[in-house]
Amino acid sequence: MSIATRPDIISFAGGMPGNELFPVEEIDEIYNHLPFDIKQTAFQYGPTPGYPPLLESLKEYLKKKGMPVETNRLMITTGSLQAINILGKVFIDPGDLVVTENPCFIGGISAFKSYQAILHGIDLDRDGINVPLLKSFLDQSKSRPPKFIYLTPNFHNPAGTLYTEQRKKELVPVLQEHDLMLVEDDAYGELYFDEEARKRVVPMKTLYEHELDICYTGTFSKILGPGFRLGWMLVPQEIYQKAELCKQSMDACSPNFTQVLANEFLRTGKMELYIIKMREVYKRRKDTMAAAIRTFFPEEITWLEPKGGFYIWLKLPPNIDITAVLKASIEKGAVFVIGKTFDPEGKDNSHIRLAYSHTPEHKIERGIQILGACLKEALKRPA
Repeated sequence: MSIATRPDIISFAGGMPGNELFPVEEIDEIYNHLPFDIKQTAFQYGPTPGYPPLLESLKEYLKKKGMPVETNRLMITTGSLQAINILGKVFIDPGDLVVTENPCFIGGISAFKSYQAILHGIDLDRDGINVPLLKSFLDQSKSRPPKFIYLTPNFHNPAGTLYTEQRKKELVPVLQEHDLMLVEDDAYGELYFDEEARKRVVPMKTLYEHELDICYTGTFSKILGPGFRLGWMLVPQEIYQKAELCKQSMDACSPNFTQVLANEFLRTGKMELYIIKMREVYKRRKDTMAAAIRTFFPEEITWLEPKGGFYIWLKLPPNIDITAVLKASIEKGAVFVIGKTFDPEGKDNSHIRLAYSHTPEHKIERGIQILGACLKEALKRPA
């Protein structure tokens, strides 16, 4: 982050919105029109599960998406990473096995490892997690079954993958057979780029609530602002009770100040209008990056164009020294993240992640040109 935020660097590293995109004026207006007693409430501690009006507004918002809010409990967390962390604390004992995708969100890897879990990553393909590989691993692990499986079906970080409906269906009997709970991370599901993708972002919590045990996490970080530090979990009652105890010991409550603002932004319909605008911005940035990759990158590098989210995941030939490319790219003024960061075992030296979300279009092409030149140079010499 210290490199990625330098003014002289074109950053494809941070998975975050651009500062110029935040709804500052709308939030100013909301705060200025709040009743004085609500402003006082915003400065105070709040209930551990969340600011009650926000819980109600979010409940209605999720209900429109078909989420089973009446039969599950909703809790506001300090970012969705806290929700993931809490679930890790509830379920993981030292030495327990947890299954993830490979690659996997670095925050999930760090959270689970902090509770001394042993992680096993199952490879992704263009349609989602490889179900035959997953089934084979679970069949071999019956004497020591995993505590849960952690998946990001919608615009995966870092792979950008959007699970197909068929792949989700294939997952269900495998998870049922092994009585395996699913932790579903849905940080990017609202950021689809076309109608076909919109139809596919239905959470598994919506589709398979009665077939599977699913703990669902979401966040305001990608649809309002990371600085609000607000996320949520939607979980069965018995899990909720333990999760609330864990959260009490972590921070007592998430920031009441930002919860008050987020509630007004959501309740008044400003959130949905803002998300529509952000989809358009991120699609333009994705299109700009995709066009630049086609123009400036060596043809030996393979990738799939994402249908939403923040990232493009690229596979490099084995003879490229990724660390050397990163160093050369930084020296020339562009930074990215290497694939090893997202490997549960920390071994992957064949991928890089490029985030287009933070970088304005006029800088994206120049940054990709820099990176493309470094990659072409690296191809000329053995790793």
